[in-house]
Amino acid sequence: MRTDPGLGEPDGPLFTPPPPTTRPTPTDPSASAATAQPAPADTAASERQRMGLARAVGVATLVAVLAGGAAGLAAAGLGGQAEQPAAVVRAPADPPAAAGSGAGDLSEVAAEVLPSVVSVQVERGGRRAGGSGFVIDAGGHILTNSHVVSAGGDVSVVLRDGRRLPATVVGQAADTDLAVLRADLPASTRPLTLGRSSGVAVGDPVLAVGSPLGLSGTVTAGIVSALDREVRLGGSRRGTALQTDAPINPGNSGGPLVNARGEVVGVNTAIATLGTPGSIGIGFAIPVDRAAETAERIIRDG
Repeated sequence: MRTDPGLGEPDGPLFTPPPPTTRPTPTDPSASAATAQPAPADTAASERQRMGLARAVGVATLVAVLAGGAAGLAAAGLGGQAEQPAAVVRAPADPPAAAGSGAGDLSEVAAEVLPSVVSVQVERGGRRAGGSGFVIDAGGHILTNSHVVSAGGDVSVVLRDGRRLPATVVGQAADTDLAVLRADLPASTRPLTLGRSSGVAVGDPVLAVGSPLGLSGTVTAGIVSALDREVRLGGSRRGTALQTDAPINPGNSGGPLVNARGEVVGVNTAIATLGTPGSIGIGFAIPVDRAAETAERIIRDG
């Protein structure tokens, strides 16, 4: 007879051994209580206990295996593929309320932004023209105004530390007066974060950064004076722009207008002045949402 419970016939999990079929006769002198067979109930109870223990061990093992498998699947789910980086760095659509429109130290903001702003220089036929630009991604792309490079020629960018690097024009969008350049920038050059037009309000403090009159690394301060001003952009074309009282001069074109969190809210592009002594002029910048959309399209198509 097989003795391993639960494995095959007849010792299945529900098997109870039958009682003995032979009994001592009353005339057998050796028959006594000491030599009697054990009670069938005692044998059955012992057998059921052994089988119950075996089943409990089996169930516990199965639960442990299933739990381990579930944990493995959960870990695999958490280790999914990383998201691909965007072409340009954007700020959250709804910045935390505590951040407000920016209450930081403007000198700290300027120090953070300046390394990412370049002077753009164009040489053609022995003549040199220039403007400004700023880094928008880790691929060496630089955003500037189309009117800065539209005449053609050899384009270069000058970094904050004075290094001059050759640059190529990836593409231009004359209708929005924007262009994208590319240069082999140092790996340490950090792209600026592009903000959101919906987060811009009249009265927000802003900094205009660029190379006015060829003076690279110049920072001027002001506020957003108005939204959606219709102005002439890139020649005869007209479009809406942010108005600012941060001083802007020739050479600021293509540089960033940043808020007090260091996020780009516009691309400095035009000045309105009466042309009379004492007229300081009013600056205008292309809103950041339009600039970001155009830059991404140029990079994608380029």
